[in-house]
Amino acid sequence: MANYYSDHPELEFHLHHPLMKRIVDLKERNYEDKDKFEDAPVDYEDAIENYKQILEITGDVAANVIAPNSEAVDLEGPHLENGRMIYASKTYENLDVTRKAGLYGASMPRRFGGLNLPNTTFSMLSEVISAADAGFQNVWSLQSCIDTLYEFGSEEQRAKYIPRVSAGETMSMDLTEPDAGSDLQRVMLKATQDPDGTWRLNGVKRFITNGDSDIHLVLARSEEGTHDGRGLSMFIYDKRDGGVDVRHIEHKLGIHGSPTCELTYKNAKAELCGDRKLGLIKYVMALMNGARLGIAAQSVGVEQEAYNEALAYAKDRAQFNSKIINFPAVYDMLSRMKAKLDAGRSLLYMTARYVDIYKALEDIQRDRKLTPEERAELKKYSKLADAFTPLAKGMNSEYANQNAYDAISVHGGSGFIMEYKCQRLYRDARIFSIYEGTTQLQVVAAIRYIINGTYNQVLADMLAQPVAENLQPLQARAKAMAEKLAACIEKVKAFENQEAQDFLARSLYDITGNTVMSLLILDDATRAPELFEKSARVYIPYAEAEVARAAAFIENFDINNIENYRMA
Repeated sequence: MANYYSDHPELEFHLHHPLMKRIVDLKERNYEDKDKFEDAPVDYEDAIENYKQILEITGDVAANVIAPNSEAVDLEGPHLENGRMIYASKTYENLDVTRKAGLYGASMPRRFGGLNLPNTTFSMLSEVISAADAGFQNVWSLQSCIDTLYEFGSEEQRAKYIPRVSAGETMSMDLTEPDAGSDLQRVMLKATQDPDGTWRLNGVKRFITNGDSDIHLVLARSEEGTHDGRGLSMFIYDKRDGGVDVRHIEHKLGIHGSPTCELTYKNAKAELCGDRKLGLIKYVMALMNGARLGIAAQSVGVEQEAYNEALAYAKDRAQFNSKIINFPAVYDMLSRMKAKLDAGRSLLYMTARYVDIYKALEDIQRDRKLTPEERAELKKYSKLADAFTPLAKGMNSEYANQNAYDAISVHGGSGFIMEYKCQRLYRDARIFSIYEGTTQLQVVAAIRYIINGTYNQVLADMLAQPVAENLQPLQARAKAMAEKLAACIEKVKAFENQEAQDFLARSLYDITGNTVMSLLILDDATRAPELFEKSARVYIPYAEAEVARAAAFIENFDINNIENYRMA
């Protein structure tokens, strides 16, 4: 029987990364739950076995329920009835089986009915479910919104809402509006207080994923007379209280199982989450970083499935008396698809590990004072997580699009026919580089870490790590990429021109991503050559060419030529 986790040993490899010991020890607080909860692990090895069991269950559900349902969900999609969103029929089946499998409250403490999983493991679950159906992954993975409520809500709100999410109730984050897409400072949904202190929300939200969910986190303007981010607060809306209707469900290119709603708030009762005025400045930033890592995992899932579909077709399809997998034009595409998948996955889980360490230390800090060493560790990994999240999201969302595109190419004319899965993967993938911040916005988020040398230091640390002797020539080529990045950064800084820096930021970002992933895949190939050496030998020449292209653009850039790029 197929299993979307165990069929891919590359996933378990990342479960055993050396940093996982530190992550699990922090997350489990030295295994203090073992005397309180029957399912709590007693040590590191027990915890890893627990994670593997959950991943095996998820892989089974994904392969044998969610994936078989995906075509029917794609064809039916959600629909609107009397102001309510109704999922596609098979989505209810997916929700039922994932609830019965206990796959909710994944990151939450056990005292709230959660599984207390690290973000790394949750990202693996997301990847596996996305490979089965990226649209349903949206519905399922939005449970991670509860992390923001856990971090910033009151203890009373935690006790009220977290057990419900752990039991399988759905969530959404209601941020965007008709006039406030990426520019969330323009949010105008109005939050006012009744004389008794009750908050009420009025206005419209647009492009809200899973918008008729049970529990919403809502960005609204609480400070009258303001027009920027300082007037925005975060609120919790409970569907049980009423006051929000679905006005429209968008008809989208892909991810049809994921309802995208326009909502009308009419005097809807809500609770303030955290402090006033910090909704955008602090809370949405935390919410968005979590969502961006979720899109990175979603992207890797589709990268994997696109590769699976292309490989299976190439092995089966014969032309000119030969299986097409034997044609150089085909195996070139397939090898690059696999290499991008392996390199992108490594970037995803490296970023997830960074997030895990700083989030666990932040959680411990709520209960006790951190030691000086722990405070330094928190600062280090918080910065790394902030730097690498936009890289993981941007690079993997682009790779998902490229792999889906190549999967259709491998299929030839058949790939353009609706009966083949690769066309759905292609349609689904297109949104990944758009929502939760376009790739261009990921570049904006990453560029300060490129300019200030954060990535250069990470690359230097990675280059100091030993690699297998037979891979050392590849390491030398990766080192040359890192040196080219440093030179390009200096070239851009020398312009002393903000517009030139903004214009060249994407090229710097591409060099950074390709160089980081080259060193990651080298490390993977050193530790598990049977899984990753082929990908390392394919990916690094590919990355080298991409770096050379972007570096040539920067090296030959004439600031006086920028006028020719203006279209108005």
